[in-house]
Amino acid sequence: MPLKNYGVLKGSAINRALGSGRNPHYQIHVVDDDTDYRIAVNVRSALSPSEVEYLVDPRFTHPVLPHLEALELGWHDLASKPGGPALDYIRSNLFDPRQMVPLPFDIPGPDNDLNEKIDHYIQRAMADESAIVYAFGERWGPERGKKDKIFGFLPGNGVHDIHMNQGNVGRFVDDDGVYQDGALLLHFPEQAQWVGVFLKFQSQSWHTDDVTGHRIGPEVSGPPSDAGITLRPFEAGRLPTPEAPDGAVRIVAALANPVGSPEIETVTLLNVTDRTVDLAGWRLLDRDKNAMALSGSVAAGDTLRITLEAPVVLSNKGGQITLLNADGLRVDGVAYTQVEASLPGFSIAF
Repeated sequence: MPLKNYGVLKGSAINRALGSGRNPHYQIHVVDDDTDYRIAVNVRSALSPSEVEYLVDPRFTHPVLPHLEALELGWHDLASKPGGPALDYIRSNLFDPRQMVPLPFDIPGPDNDLNEKIDHYIQRAMADESAIVYAFGERWGPERGKKDKIFGFLPGNGVHDIHMNQGNVGRFVDDDGVYQDGALLLHFPEQAQWVGVFLKFQSQSWHTDDVTGHRIGPEVSGPPSDAGITLRPFEAGRLPTPEAPDGAVRIVAALANPVGSPEIETVTLLNVTDRTVDLAGWRLLDRDKNAMALSGSVAAGDTLRITLEAPVVLSNKGGQITLLNADGLRVDGVAYTQVEASLPGFSIAF
């Protein structure tokens, strides 16, 4: 079943502890107006390979951010559905999955392990009274009469599962669900900067069912593990192809705010592979998951500009565009903000 208590905590970071031991978590002490919380961030996987994949985006932008700024301090339960603040690594187009890399949590030397990559921004948030931390995951507690085991506040209370929560294997399959992924977002208002910290276990799949969040689609060979898992194409060192869809065709531009009447919105695709890609059965999805069927083909190394048709609409207030192949697997996805769509007649480059 999905996570029982999914949501987001909005508060200020006042302390932290680096992950260590056999089950290491990077720990953050966060407070709102009247409550203490501990944020437990996995920095090592219980399944092999043990290194957690991560991406830190120091200039994170996404149409979800206005939703978060409007929230009051404290914990907020979130509905696991599109259109609101709930996160989904696959369907929300938060970042380019190809940018995630695995990293050990503890390596000798400065700024070279996962503890330190997270700590850099948490330390900065602790030193900035205006900084706000948003922790997405599952809440536990309050544990009446029980002190927090790391920071000692009473009662124990916090948020965990600060990572992707779908496409699991083995005993973790029961945690699968859509629009319930964990992450850390940090807002530094004085610098007008958002930082995104995204984490994923190598055992998790990028292709999951739209209802259950369970892994789907063909798998490719990769390192063995105690769960018998395999890796997605670019994790296994393979170049994208039409058969290994991740990134084979990229969304490189969109015209979301056209001039003239009628307004004609477009999306431009780039085929990065060495062969023609047949688009029969492929679909483009907008922010609300309205779908438009594609046809024709795009030659090797060539681009194709597609004129959008109803019901697909690119909102001028920010949105998302997702490309699915004929098997329903995500090939690429992008997001854009209201600011990026504000200039009439200008295309957004991704």
